[in-house]
Amino acid sequence: NSGSEGSSGWGIPMATDIAFVVGILALLGSRVPIGLKIFVIALAIADDIGAVLVIAVFYTSDISFASLFIAGGFILVLIVANYIGIKNLLVYIFLGLGLWLAFLFSGVHATVAGVLLAFTIPATSRINSKEFMIEGTKLLQDFDDAGEEVESTFTNEERLTVARALERNSQKVMTPLSRFETSLHPWVSFFIIPLFALANAGVSFGEDFFPSLTDPISIGIITGLFLGKQTGIFLFAWLAIKLNIAAKPAGVNWTKIYAAGILAGIGFTMSLFIANLAFQEPALLDISKVGILTASVISGITGFTILKKSLKNNV
Repeated sequence: NSGSEGSSGWGIPMATDIAFVVGILALLGSRVPIGLKIFVIALAIADDIGAVLVIAVFYTSDISFASLFIAGGFILVLIVANYIGIKNLLVYIFLGLGLWLAFLFSGVHATVAGVLLAFTIPATSRINSKEFMIEGTKLLQDFDDAGEEVESTFTNEERLTVARALERNSQKVMTPLSRFETSLHPWVSFFIIPLFALANAGVSFGEDFFPSLTDPISIGIITGLFLGKQTGIFLFAWLAIKLNIAAKPAGVNWTKIYAAGILAGIGFTMSLFIANLAFQEPALLDISKVGILTASVISGITGFTILKKSLKNNV
């Protein structure tokens, strides 16, 4: 599609839909080696970070350097807050909203703000594991001493007090980043992603479907997501291991790595997001959606089939 109207969609095949990939691994259960799960998730995260950087650099409107300067100020404050040990999530949420607004008005896509914010939220807890165990054991003993087993906790004020203290103690041993991720998870998994998918994945299976499927834009996306992903990931993994830059995870063979590369071709939500930025014309956007959906389905079915067979036969 070089030099054509579809050339602006070059970034679409870069993305990987983490949720779908993890979901397919979950279908295969405990047979999937931990090393492969870590490899796939790390790969998908790196993929999406790369996609966000591409969005920031290549899919932006006119840049407002004044807004970018303000965004830089928010980032600096966030870094300082992390450095001096502020663990209150509200501080980071408030500053993160300011950072998001600054990026929104800068012309750089506001999704970049979320990535930068995540890097600044503390990944250390208020208390360590030993302190948690000591305090937790004491509170559990207090809970046991506070009433009879037959008595309801809800009617025993002393037990309720101890239970709340246990809850606070559990919060202290969790890092602010982990607590923030946990609080966002149900909203993202059950509302934001499904809503985004429903709103943007509309593909008509009418008479225009097959002409769209054979359009150069659709073919380019399918080739990039299905063939490009598996080829690039497998070859670079092979090179990294042969050059002793990396080691093959325990229990993972080349067939499993190849299957993981195929699964990374499930672009879906992230690819749809980039497509919406790349194509302003509805007809081109619809064609790109056909390509994304087709490539994601082919990648999912093929990757699942190869990985399942590999796990069954241990090859």
